[in-house]
Amino acid sequence: MNAFKAFKAQVPIAWSPHLYVTLVRGIPGTRRLHRRTLEALRLRKCNRTVMRWNTPTVRGMLQQVKRLVVIETEEMYKARKQNDVNHRAVRPPLVINHLPASASSS
Repeated sequence: MNAFKAFKAQVPIAWSPHLYVTLVRGIPGTRRLHRRTLEALRLRKCNRTVMRWNTPTVRGMLQQVKRLVVIETEEMYKARKQNDVNHRAVRPPLVINHLPASASSS
């Protein structure tokens, strides 16, 4: 399962005044119109995220390049960032004792 689809399954989708748009597919090999649309959205490199207002104009642009981008609401974006922070948090080291149980008790 795609990581973004798994994430989207966690959070109920609600209307948001902001949309967070992430470019997930490469630009080379796309149509000129799609490249110009991504340029207008200020998406230049893969895995970069930009925040845009949720307006009909922006939604039309996103509809045009929907196969190249992932669109998230504000709460979805914050939840994904929090999951990343939790995943990268420092964990206590694993302590492995290789001695047999009888030798360690003496």
